[in-house]
Amino acid sequence: MDELQHIIEQAWEDRSKLEEKLVVEAIESIIEDIDKGKLRCAEPTTNGWQVNEWVKKAVILYFPTRKMETLKAGPLEFHDKIPLKKGYKELGIRVVPHAVARYGAYISKGVIMMPSYVNIGANCFLGSRSIVVEGIRIEKEAVLGANVVLTASTKIIDVTGDEPKQIEGYVPARSVVIPGSYTKKFPAGEYQVPCALIIGTRKESTNKKTSLNDALREYGVSV
Repeated sequence: MDELQHIIEQAWEDRSKLEEKLVVEAIESIIEDIDKGKLRCAEPTTNGWQVNEWVKKAVILYFPTRKMETLKAGPLEFHDKIPLKKGYKELGIRVVPHAVARYGAYISKGVIMMPSYVNIGANCFLGSRSIVVEGIRIEKEAVLGANVVLTASTKIIDVTGDEPKQIEGYVPARSVVIPGSYTKKFPAGEYQVPCALIIGTRKESTNKKTSLNDALREYGVSV
């Protein structure tokens, strides 16, 4: 890994090295390891989360080494640089139309992919039509309901107590989250702004394999 990291760091500083076969092979090897879950862009440690910057750099460098090509999936056609993930049956993954994952996205055995898009380098799986971007951390076994959108500026509000409690930058472990809104004043008046609401905590009695829908139904949320 040290050798691979050294190659990536050199190519990051000098993009002309992307023309070298050794560098391209190193990048492809790293992407394959990411796809299989052997490497991660970020991983939990005893002191929190560790971001593997060199792995993220390898993902970014992968794009300029690829050429655009037409990809076909039955009657569907795509035009992209990154191939689609394959072999779901052998991996033990259920994929519901129209769920799509790019090669390089690790998806563990037993996952059910409802209509969604999983990008290369992702390391988490979320509720249908949920969006999580850089700057937000989702802790273990949290459940995001359909249409939850989390960005670095999204207000996350815990409404499980007598008073609302705002949380910055992360969703606590085992939280059940749904989309919400709050009133914000602007020069032109008051308007509703999207936020995320923590409405409860996943019960200990809820098996890890319980579907996202069942976890939400525990709190009377329509799915």
